[in-house]
Amino acid sequence: MSEPAPSFLKPQEEQTLLRIARFTLEKWVKEKKYPSEKELKTYEITPALEQKAGVFVSLHKMGELRGCIGYVEDTTSILRGVIENTVNAASKDPRFPPVAENEIDMVDIEISVMTSLEPVDDIETIEVGKDGLVVERGFHRGLLLPQVATEWGWDRYEFLENTCQKAGLPSDAYQKKDTKIFRFRAQVFGEKRI
Repeated sequence: MSEPAPSFLKPQEEQTLLRIARFTLEKWVKEKKYPSEKELKTYEITPALEQKAGVFVSLHKMGELRGCIGYVEDTTSILRGVIENTVNAASKDPRFPPVAENEIDMVDIEISVMTSLEPVDDIETIEVGKDGLVVERGFHRGLLLPQVATEWGWDRYEFLENTCQKAGLPSDAYQKKDTKIFRFRAQVFGEKRI
């Protein structure tokens, strides 16, 4: 897999999604409401934003993760995935308390729009910094976005080990026959507020 990261969206569409995510975050934290259809009509919703793709939303506060949730499968539109997962990352990530109103201005939003999952037959073909990983075995499933390995300075094997741990599996589970490994690419974009 040597093609570049996907380009689902143009720069102005990225900016539209970031503005919608910011509006969604503020509306949810302050009012516990999703944006209405009427409110969304104030944004330029292009056909590209209506295409289906896996979407993750990551929240960072002062450079530290503050919430990250997404959809691996392309079951909903990019727009809907961004809205729903902005709320999910702000209020449903079990690792963190819900985002409080006094934190909103300190939180950065990052969006990852994913390609479909592709089985990995040879782990030597995994490209750190370009590929995201999903590891599955039994009822266990873990996912790490492409940018995570780069942020932590991991090599291919550390990336695999950490994805296994994210799935609740032993770090060497990727070496077992019954473990499935998938990769994906992502168009990643975000805002930097601090």
